[in-house]
Amino acid sequence: MPYITTAELAERPGAREIAQQASLPHQMVRDDALMDATLRGTDRSAWTPEQIAAADAALARVQDAVAEAGALIDGHLVQRGYTLPLALPPGSAGRSMVTVWARSITRYLLNKDRMTDESKDPVARDYRDALKLLGLLAAGKFSLGADDPAAPAATGSTDVRFDSAPTVFNRTQLHAFR
Repeated sequence: MPYITTAELAERPGAREIAQQASLPHQMVRDDALMDATLRGTDRSAWTPEQIAAADAALARVQDAVAEAGALIDGHLVQRGYTLPLALPPGSAGRSMVTVWARSITRYLLNKDRMTDESKDPVARDYRDALKLLGLLAAGKFSLGADDPAAPAATGSTDVRFDSAPTVFNRTQLHAFR
């Protein structure tokens, strides 16, 4: 199971960016609605077969990037000892974080041919941040939250009690020194 779906990529970063970055130069997907329908798996009967073929080629590149991002994430997760595929409940904080990392890595893989200053590019920044957090997770310095399967099991109580030796001098013994 991938950590991000093409429908989630249609939401953010959106069909326009996906169409621009995933299309081949000689087969550009010019219609954002077609790319959105392709990513979401909805009806595409309003477009020509050539347009649909171009959108399918772009979708194949997106699916390759999603698979590569998943493999990169799995490589970090296995270092920590997670059982793969990672099964986190939908809507959990850990699932959301992994989805954000998958989105950032997928966007970077689709945008890797851009000619920009890497230090100021938000796509490259998000990719570096995702890799940094994945590295911290693999080292055991970061957690996926309350549903983290690799987190140490919590004990039943957080009650702390202290026990000490009996007092050597108490009020009655020190009363004679007054």
